[in-house]
Amino acid sequence: MSINDHSIAVLNGLIETTLDSCEGYHEAAEAAKAHHFKSLFASRALKRRQLTQDLQAQVRVLGGQPEHDGTILGAAHRVFLNLKNAVAGSDEGVIKEVEAGEDHIKAKFEDAIEDAELPTAVKAFVLNAYASVKADHDQMRDLKRSMSS
Repeated sequence: MSINDHSIAVLNGLIETTLDSCEGYHEAAEAAKAHHFKSLFASRALKRRQLTQDLQAQVRVLGGQPEHDGTILGAAHRVFLNLKNAVAGSDEGVIKEVEAGEDHIKAKFEDAIEDAELPTAVKAFVLNAYASVKADHDQMRDLKRSMSS
């Protein structure tokens, strides 16, 4: 596998995860009860859609075909979110699930950053994207903690 093929595969994995995150935020916006949570999650869905487009553009720059679908795991998580919310019906439950999704995407980006085979330019791109992912993760973590106390 060439360096570009490896970079494309890593970026496509991040695209899948980011698409899952985007869809998860969309579902969370629909499931949330409070208007400010609906607005926050809808805004995050748009932000993740833009990140997906940026990742897709980077794959094209490398000569690859970008992913356009999320993962089966992501679809399963959204179904779980829907079922859990239907039973619990609370914003706290939605936030807990969103934060779990944030843990997942953050870990995926961290794995990519640690990938010794990624060229410096691709790693720099991933690091830049990670800054946004980590900030979003930390905000959801803090929101979950504030809801629990």
